[in-house]
Amino acid sequence: MATKKKKTHRGAAKRFKLTGTGKVQRHQSGKRHILTKKTRSRKRRLRKEVSQGGALGAAVKTLLNQ
Repeated sequence: MATKKKKTHRGAAKRFKLTGTGKVQRHQSGKRHILTKKTRSRKRRLRKEVSQGGALGAAVKTLLNQ
């Protein structure tokens, strides 16, 4: 019996992406609502993606089959 193909976890694929070097990138939280009290610079910082390392980064790589 042949082994099954691994499937990508679609929920993780929509939330994370891998860079060319294999790092995990994610969007920052806190940019959905209650934006009036947050400063311009804070909202600008929240636009950028950040790298996710550690145990969570390793778990995401597993979900993305890398």
